[in-house]
Amino acid sequence: MVELEELEGVGPAIAEKLRSAGYDSIESIAVATAGDLMEAAEIGLRVAMKVINSAREASKMGYEKALEVLERRKHLGRITTGSQLLDKIIGGGIETQGVTEFFGEFGSGKSQIAHQLCVNVQLPPEQGGLSGKAVYIDTENTFRPERISQMAMALGEDPQKILDGIYVARAHTTDHQMLLAEKAAEIAKNDGVRLLVIDSLTALFRTEYCGRGALAERQQKLGRHIAELHKLAELNDMAVFVTNQVQARPDVFFGDPTKPVGGHVLGHAVTARVYLRKGKANMRTAQLVDHPGLPPESATFQITEAGIRD
Repeated sequence: MVELEELEGVGPAIAEKLRSAGYDSIESIAVATAGDLMEAAEIGLRVAMKVINSAREASKMGYEKALEVLERRKHLGRITTGSQLLDKIIGGGIETQGVTEFFGEFGSGKSQIAHQLCVNVQLPPEQGGLSGKAVYIDTENTFRPERISQMAMALGEDPQKILDGIYVARAHTTDHQMLLAEKAAEIAKNDGVRLLVIDSLTALFRTEYCGRGALAERQQKLGRHIAELHKLAELNDMAVFVTNQVQARPDVFFGDPTKPVGGHVLGHAVTARVYLRKGKANMRTAQLVDHPGLPPESATFQITEAGIRD
């Protein structure tokens, strides 16, 4: 392990400032921008670039064989949704080191799946979990501990223990939401967090940035947020699960007039994208819209008192 002080241009004082700002590993410095380090350590551009380049050399952030990538991906963790059919269309569950987005209209089951994942991530791997804890960033006041208890009991788990393994925070602004995501990294390093849920990702962005005049600023900020979530997922071997709202397209006269909020910035950035639709009674349909390694496919599941089931 390389210590921060061993990097070129980093002395004890700069190392202390970097650690205080959350840059406590070589990898976190290697993927940082020069501007971030300049602000965190109060250093100039030349020194910041020297530190970043030194960190990249130490962490060997260069090319690797595709065969090595394949071998590494075999060890990715996956969290079951509770439905085998739903797991199947997304490659076996919500995977770590990526950002998975589920979007749909109100009542389509987004928050229900988010709650179920917070329970399931704490199960052992042989039961579809990762034996880890969860962080839940709530932007719409949808988190319900009573529902977590209900789902835990259905699996034969102690509700108190499951609830103790979930960190919950209510975000009130987009800046607050992004700050809470950064704090999740600190919790992950100290307390074995393997899942981050944001429910929903775009709600606060929609309310803060209204009209076409604010669209460019909103998309730029949303893009930064997603980039940070990817970094968080990769550096901490964590699964990031986000829900997203939809909006109506008034120009569509035939077919489904709904589309997810966030535009192309969000669509291109997430690893996997799933569209949820309501069915009769408690039935729901999930359509895999985009995935880098899987074809579009659909699955039907139901939301029961016990949770998400086939």
